Amino acid sequence: MKQINHIIGGNEIASTSGRTSEVYNPATGEVTATVGLASVEEVDSAVAAAKEAFETWGTTSIAKRTAIMYRFRDLVDKHAKDFAALLTAEHGKVLSDSLGEVNRGLENIEYACGLAEHLKGSFSQEASTGIDVYSVRQPLGVVAGITPFNFPAMVPMWMYPNAIAAGNTFVLKPSEKDPSVNLLAAELLDKAGLPGGVFNIVQGDKVAVDRLLEHPDVMAVSFVGSTPIARYVYTTGTDNGKRVQALGGAKNHMVVLPDADIGLAADAAVSAGYGSAGERCMAISVIVAVGSAADPLIEAISQRIPDLAVGDGTDPASQMGPLITKEHRDRVASFVTNAPAEGATVIVDGTEQKFDGDGFFLAPSLLDNVTPGMACYDQEIFGPVLGVVRVDTYEKAVKMIADNPWGNGTAIFTRDGGAARQFQVDVDAGMVGINVPVPVPVSYYSFGGWGDSIFGDSPAYGPDGMRFYTKAKVVTSRWPDPATSSIDLGFPQNV
Repeated sequence: MKQINHIIGGNEIASTSGRTSEVYNPATGEVTATVGLASVEEVDSAVAAAKEAFETWGTTSIAKRTAIMYRFRDLVDKHAKDFAALLTAEHGKVLSDSLGEVNRGLENIEYACGLAEHLKGSFSQEASTGIDVYSVRQPLGVVAGITPFNFPAMVPMWMYPNAIAAGNTFVLKPSEKDPSVNLLAAELLDKAGLPGGVFNIVQGDKVAVDRLLEHPDVMAVSFVGSTPIARYVYTTGTDNGKRVQALGGAKNHMVVLPDADIGLAADAAVSAGYGSAGERCMAISVIVAVGSAADPLIEAISQRIPDLAVGDGTDPASQMGPLITKEHRDRVASFVTNAPAEGATVIVDGTEQKFDGDGFFLAPSLLDNVTPGMACYDQEIFGPVLGVVRVDTYEKAVKMIADNPWGNGTAIFTRDGGAARQFQVDVDAGMVGINVPVPVPVSYYSFGGWGDSIFGDSPAYGPDGMRFYTKAKVVTSRWPDPATSSIDLGFPQNV
């Protein structure tokens, strides 16, 4: 049985905690590996290795750090299919989706390659008589990342490339459900020339999370996951004096106006609702059909669902793979089976489709007449279930999004440019798509929602991500003639 270990100080280290977790192939239900869960002492060892490495990495030249990031970028690109194979084997998503995830991660590595531009300070000559003022950005020290199962390659790549490029050292706690892909990343960072201890991995669960949040030598923590855990990470981390960015869950609404191209909107809804089996925080889970858009849109989506091929992610014919665990599959299915009792209408029931074997499969479902107050609306489902809410006006659609506690992403489908422009002004969400169903920003913008979708004021990656991993310092400098020096107890004036 494959054993998945830690990476500490550049070395692979087996856990001695005595606690383990099983890793499954979701397409077969088979256990493929065991992962050793870190003890407090093992987390401390990783942080100590990172702290020691920071003594030299933090002062390594920008030129050398840039060269390593470029080499790492090329190695990830070269091994993209290897990353994808690991993703599909442990997460279950289809290979094309896995490759897409790796490519989006590559974008963030490429952004980190521009660290010479990102870390430039500013300079004001003769800000006052004989005085120059300038600013610099410096690394924080040891920083940590706690990442989810749904994007085990891409989300860590939102974090450690920027953090390491900025001069920090990094401790990653990936999901114990699909951890192997980050071991490959560590191997490639080593090949790229990254010194041992700059990038460390501790496999683990809440024990590791809590220790990272409490450890006095960890300066900052990045987190992506569910809203309850994001709130916990933010509160615990900040209580321990850390800088924290914690991205939580979502309930993303797609508004379809009566003038929209119904075929285009239906294609987008199917892609955004059922892609990655709905296991993504930017998935569309609620369609807000305005007025006469509802009936033709539901009909168009219903016609498309039977053509979706659900199966093993390694099969090129598969368009959607299994869910991550049996327990999660059953939880998602319960939203469909319980919907009629709450007043919703099941248009397509994915729980009725049967699959051979013991994989964690669930076919797409479509619900109509969903309203706030129903579990299928109020909770983050994180699976292949689309709910349709009917409203009669644009204003009610916007209000519904504003009333929802999450504010991650949203989209509008319309042919009316004025309505689309007004929507991006009116809507309460951090990421907005106009005829784009999954508006994940490119790497040179930052990712983050509003409301209960984020805790802390720093979104992930992009300019905000780079600022998160650095601290600003302003220097005021004067080189006077000693002969003119004198004592002045007055408040300094800018003259």
